[in-house]
Amino acid sequence: MECHPTAIVSKKAKLAENVKVGPYSIIGDNAVIGANTEIGANCLIEGNTTIGSGCKIFTGAVLGSQPQDLKFKGEKVYLEIGNDNIIREYCTFNPGTNDGGKTVVGNGNLFMAYSHIAHDCVVSDNCVIANNGTLAGHVTIEDKAVVGGLVAIHQFVKVGTLSIIGGCSKVVQDIPPYSTCDGHPARVYGLNLVGLRRNNINKDAMDELNRAFKILFGSGLSVKHAVGKIEEESGHSPELLHLVSFIKQSERGIAGSCRK
Repeated sequence: MECHPTAIVSKKAKLAENVKVGPYSIIGDNAVIGANTEIGANCLIEGNTTIGSGCKIFTGAVLGSQPQDLKFKGEKVYLEIGNDNIIREYCTFNPGTNDGGKTVVGNGNLFMAYSHIAHDCVVSDNCVIANNGTLAGHVTIEDKAVVGGLVAIHQFVKVGTLSIIGGCSKVVQDIPPYSTCDGHPARVYGLNLVGLRRNNINKDAMDELNRAFKILFGSGLSVKHAVGKIEEESGHSPELLHLVSFIKQSERGIAGSCRK
């Protein structure tokens, strides 16, 4: 462990080998920090916060401070951050709310400067949240999603895997997996073909998704009837099955087409 002389690290905190703590950073009693994680200057890590190995946390990040929720009354809540995350300058991550509530961040994510992850969010693996990306409470981000700069995401919204949301968008409904979305409110423009190719999704699966998107966003059918038609006419690739499952489980409804 390597701590700058000006850093304040609680004797109760648990820091693994090769953890580095920069100038004027404060590590609270209940922090648990994994091996080879680097914490920059003027960071604050407090509350019941667990951080995995190999993370890089930059200047001014505040992780684990109490949720910005008027219902919060000091219950025991948690923030769990996985391995190999990059958390840039002045990001703020809050724990869950209500007793035992958790905010969970997976592995290999990039959070650019001033990103905010509110209470009870789940961010999966290999996601990118660009500068000033803002997640309200109970938002779920699936694997490999990209959230553009200055995007604001409403409470309880789900963002599907391999989707990309354009900068400055207002997201009030669920973003389908594999989609490109943009706008105020965010609307679906089509498949995220670049993301699909970069992740080696095979051509048959991409063709199935393309047909499904045409039915969902170009047929004029209701979402319920469009999903039924997709199940009748399309294939059974894992990607298509995930798209159908995501839509069926949507509670806020999925974002509509840009053509509407």
